[in-house]
Amino acid sequence: MKTDVLEVAGASLYYEVRGSGPVLLFVCGGVYDAEAFAPLAERFADRYTVVTYDRRGNSRSPLDGPPEAQRIETHAEDARRLLEVVSPGEAADVFGNSSGAIIALELAARHPELVRTVVAHEPPLFDLLPNHARWGELMDEVEATFRAEGAWPALEVFNAAFAGGEAAEDAVPDDSAESDELGPGSMAEPSADVQARMQQNFEVFIGYEVPSFAKYRVELGALSEADVVVGVGSGSKEEPWARAARVLAERLGHQAVVFPGDHGGFGSEYEAFAVKLAEVLRAEG
Repeated sequence: MKTDVLEVAGASLYYEVRGSGPVLLFVCGGVYDAEAFAPLAERFADRYTVVTYDRRGNSRSPLDGPPEAQRIETHAEDARRLLEVVSPGEAADVFGNSSGAIIALELAARHPELVRTVVAHEPPLFDLLPNHARWGELMDEVEATFRAEGAWPALEVFNAAFAGGEAAEDAVPDDSAESDELGPGSMAEPSADVQARMQQNFEVFIGYEVPSFAKYRVELGALSEADVVVGVGSGSKEEPWARAARVLAERLGHQAVVFPGDHGGFGSEYEAFAVKLAEVLRAEG
C-alpha cells in the first residue's frame, strides 16, 4: 500500500492506493476514514487500483482553517481531484456508503466522464422520503443544539430522531427483509488508533456535516448519463436510509441491489460484501 497527500482548496487529503488495474474509489461516510474500507479494499487489490481516503476535515485530512459547514459539492470535487491524480484520462468505478454514497452520486452528476459505475450504498437522501420536511426540521434542531450546547447534546437530538417515531413515521413494513444480528451502522471492532480518530471526527460530523448533508437534494436528471447502482442492506429493513435508497432506485428505473449486512455491512460483513460488490461491478462492466 502507498500513501500520499493531495492538496486541494481548503484542505489536505490523505489517501491510500493498493493494487493495480482499473481504479476503484471508495468514499466513506460518517466519522469513518480510509481504515474503515481496508478489509474490503484488500479483497479488490488483486484486480483494481483501489483508492481510499480520509474526507476533508476527518482524521488525517485537516482543513486549512477552522471547521465550517460542509457541502456535498465540495466533497465531490475532492473526489474528482483524486481521480484526476490516480486515474488521469480513465474512468473509474466508485463505491460510496451513507453520506459517501451521496458524494459519489454528486461526482457522477458533475463529471459522468470520470466514472464507469457508481454503487451508492444506502445514501441518506431524506428529501426523497414522504416526511422530508420533518427531517429538515430535525436537522435544524441538531444544528441549533450544536451551536448552543455542543456536540454531545446535538448527538442526543440526532439519535432521538431515529430512536423515536420520526424514523418510522413513513415506513412501510417489509417482512421479506433478512434479519441481521448487528444493529444499524454496526462495524467490525476498530483498533484503538482508529477509535481515537473517529472520536476526533465526531464534532465535524455532527456539527458541520449532518445539518447540511441531510438537506442535500439529488438532481435525478443530472444522473441520466451515469451508470448508477443503488444498494441496500439486507439487515437495514425500514431504516430511513434504506427507504431512501429504494426510492432512489425506483426513480432511476431500477431495483435496489441487496447487499449483506446493514448500513455498515461493508465493514461488519466485508467478506460477503466484497463478493456481492464484485458481482455488481462485473455485471455493470
